[in-house]
Amino acid sequence: MHRIPVGVLGASGYAGRELCALVAGHPQFELVFATANERRGDRLVLPSGDITFVATDDAPLQKSELVFSSLPHGASAEWVARARSAGARVVDLSSDLRPGHAREDVPYGLTELHRDDLKDAPLIANPGCYPTAILLGLAPVIQQELTVPGALIVADAASGVTGAGNSPRADMLFGEVSENFRAYSVGNEHRHLPEMRATISRLCGDVDLLFTPHLLPVARGILATITVPVTAIPDDLLEPWRRAYADEPFIELSNDLPSIKDVVRRNVVRIAVRRVSGVRQPTLLVFAAIDNLVKGAAGQAVQNANVSFRFPEPMGLPA
Repeated sequence: MHRIPVGVLGASGYAGRELCALVAGHPQFELVFATANERRGDRLVLPSGDITFVATDDAPLQKSELVFSSLPHGASAEWVARARSAGARVVDLSSDLRPGHAREDVPYGLTELHRDDLKDAPLIANPGCYPTAILLGLAPVIQQELTVPGALIVADAASGVTGAGNSPRADMLFGEVSENFRAYSVGNEHRHLPEMRATISRLCGDVDLLFTPHLLPVARGILATITVPVTAIPDDLLEPWRRAYADEPFIELSNDLPSIKDVVRRNVVRIAVRRVSGVRQPTLLVFAAIDNLVKGAAGQAVQNANVSFRFPEPMGLPA
């Protein structure tokens, strides 16, 4: 059986290593190269056999039919273009090609919202981790016109430290992160906001979004709490999400509040909803939990590749 040769650019980072492991375990993919400039010559241990990192300049792009780019933001677009010129389909995990950042003709791989755009797509912009949790939690109330026109939606989300990447930084040292909890990129300045605003606009949402990220002293996972002013409270709080996400393999709706432990190492979004009491404006609280390295990065990238090649969507993915 023919297996699709796959390359991973930027494979030594957290998302890149997660990608290599998923590709190596995928029944239709074969990992043929993985790049890491600073670690070229090192071996990455995988269950299916080790692979040696090569420099990005030495990547044999012509040997691959599919390339995942997990290169840094700002550096990825050039290599995406090279991979496309070599004939490979590409899923780009950087922000370079996402809505609000670059060309609007690149399909945005928030799979549950844009699946039809991804079928046979030669190039896909993989969403950021925070936007995945927040947009999938928020989309049903916007699509079904339940939000108050002009409302301010407040999204507070906390992420594990792998979301910051593995480059050495003083503020990511164990002594700084352990037993601590802090906000960052405050004042609505986070780099993920452009793609969230662009996607909300595409959904015809007439709302403002205030997003504040926080750093959790855990390795992986995101929990988002989204405050949504609505025109009315549904009798069945989860009904808008049931309608929007019927038969979605990676959306879990829960009557219990989600936790990071529910989703770690799984390619799922777990969503719960609560009504807010004691306020004049009808308001819902939407909770969404994901693993930032799986559904928020590598897992969603493989999910998008599966759709592009018209494989069964859950193939090779941990549910």
